Amino acid sequence: MFNSLKLYTTLAINLEDILSILVEFGYKRQERVSEEGDFSCRGGIIDIFPFSFELPIRIELDFNKIASIKTFNHLTGEPVWEHSMVIILPIKKSHPLKPQGYGLASDSQSRKPSSFSEEFPLDNLVDLKTGDHVVHNQYGIGKFLGLEKIKILDKYKDHLVIEYDLQEKLYVPIEEMNLVQKYIAFQTKQPRLHKLGTKKWLKAKEKVKRGVQKLALDLLSLQAMRLSAEGFSCHTDTDWQKQFEESFPFEETPDQLKAELEVKRDMESIKPMDRLLCGDVGYGKTEVAMRAAFKAVTNNKQVAFLVPTTILAEQHYQNFLFRIQNFPISIQMLSRFKTTRQQKETIKGLGQGTVDIVIGTHRLLSSDIKFKDLGLVIIDEEQRFGVKHKEKLKSLRLACDVLTLTATPIPRTLYMSLMNAKDLSIINTPPENRLPIKTIVVEYDEDLIRQAILKEKNRRGQVFFLHNRVKDIEKIKNRLTRILPTEISITFAHGQMRPKLLEAVMRKFLKGEIDCLVCTMIIQSGIDIPNANTIIVNNAHRFGLADLHQLRGRVGRLNKPAYAYFMMPKHEALENPAQKRLEAIQEHSALGSGFKIAMEDLELRGAGNLLGEQQHGFIAAVGFDLYCRLLREAVSNFKKGGYFH
Repeated sequence: MFNSLKLYTTLAINLEDILSILVEFGYKRQERVSEEGDFSCRGGIIDIFPFSFELPIRIELDFNKIASIKTFNHLTGEPVWEHSMVIILPIKKSHPLKPQGYGLASDSQSRKPSSFSEEFPLDNLVDLKTGDHVVHNQYGIGKFLGLEKIKILDKYKDHLVIEYDLQEKLYVPIEEMNLVQKYIAFQTKQPRLHKLGTKKWLKAKEKVKRGVQKLALDLLSLQAMRLSAEGFSCHTDTDWQKQFEESFPFEETPDQLKAELEVKRDMESIKPMDRLLCGDVGYGKTEVAMRAAFKAVTNNKQVAFLVPTTILAEQHYQNFLFRIQNFPISIQMLSRFKTTRQQKETIKGLGQGTVDIVIGTHRLLSSDIKFKDLGLVIIDEEQRFGVKHKEKLKSLRLACDVLTLTATPIPRTLYMSLMNAKDLSIINTPPENRLPIKTIVVEYDEDLIRQAILKEKNRRGQVFFLHNRVKDIEKIKNRLTRILPTEISITFAHGQMRPKLLEAVMRKFLKGEIDCLVCTMIIQSGIDIPNANTIIVNNAHRFGLADLHQLRGRVGRLNKPAYAYFMMPKHEALENPAQKRLEAIQEHSALGSGFKIAMEDLELRGAGNLLGEQQHGFIAAVGFDLYCRLLREAVSNFKKGGYFH
């Protein structure tokens, strides 16, 4: 029996042989794939839901050659992203083999099979390219040279070939590839290759093991304090809850429903909730948050919804007002869009309990804000808040339920390693009929700008033109006015405008009275205007990768093609990091790219701010993936030792 099935584009295959191998691997032929272990075949298309994959893959044949391999959403049939190669593992797992000494791994005596679903970094392997640096858990950092067939006991088996110092090679059987991870350390400097047969790698790994223990203790200490605190237990859903949820105008995705159940389960527990809800831009995190807020209010608790920008506070406020119009619930907004008198009345209402839900910026964390009975805090993009604000939020976590929303997460692998210390929900499924945003990276071109705006106007849509300099934003608006027909309505908006004027402009744009809005980064987080389906970003090279992804997510909310134009100056040589960011944003344009964008962003910027400089050094020593595994191991060991129960 084969140990794995490697499929790549341009490979010539015999269809019947492939189907026979899948059956031998333990896969079942179905009309349509719906879960791991299913496969189907219709003409020149083979659908497979491989073991340990989150979504199935679709292989399209051109006669007997593989033309394309795509991950697709089996609920909608829409493609998600494309691969040049995939490796299919059997459902009937064979025993991975333990390497002896170094050199050729001997027959990465048998040992107990490891859990592929927990241990196997499949995404990393699919993305592995010849020449990439990799980490073998037992031998250290080397360079991946590709796959090679080696004859062992009269059978040819695929092996990963890894080159180490002095050009020594390690051959790892394909069934042991769970021992190999792509080396990622968020630094531009190339790592040094380890020597086979020395203790240097083991010493480096031991040093990191000791180093992650402090981080594990800190994580568990916070968790222990939270678990020892006694919170409030919400009752199960009411008829009102059902009515509120039925007013949602769209079809919920399976991931949305799963996340909603996880949040409600936490709220019905006596322990305070501290859950991170992670999902790409526009994937429906806000609806999960709104349902949680409604549940808290119907349990006679107050809700604080904390957002990073005034514009986003206004939009959430309007959405909530619309959704609760048939219920006796009081909602207010606390931001600079409100007068001093209005703010004082809201603060008074929070203290007296006459305000049920308040939506606002960091103003909500001021010392003069007192709640009568705060039950739930929702935080949108916590990384956008400062150190002092985070300290205040830390104290809130011990007293009430906290739900944090993020669209640009720390990569999924890290959270997998912390899952026993932090609760996580992931929304990976795109909304129904959502299309990938067409991403174009070009030099600044007024003819192209004119064409893009007119094209959007002709289909009755709207355009964001992002220019992130207040000093000359009006000049940019005037320049666009000169090149566009008079029937195009165009204006500008930025965060330094008088609150009432900014509010009036944004409301006009929301109502569709403005065709093109020239604006700054005030639109970056969360703002949702379904009719705006083209965004043009000027001087895109000055933005971080996560920022570019967030900005792109402001369009594409309807079921029609959306366009993101990232423009750079003409005839200007870009610095290497800026060039890489623009290449990455164009490459990762498929639905659900947020996780890959987050990883790329950390590789380009460094991870010092993420875990501290010392932890950054540990990541560089062993690679990010192994660092995560060692951290997870430390958390698990402390728990087993009875430190925190």
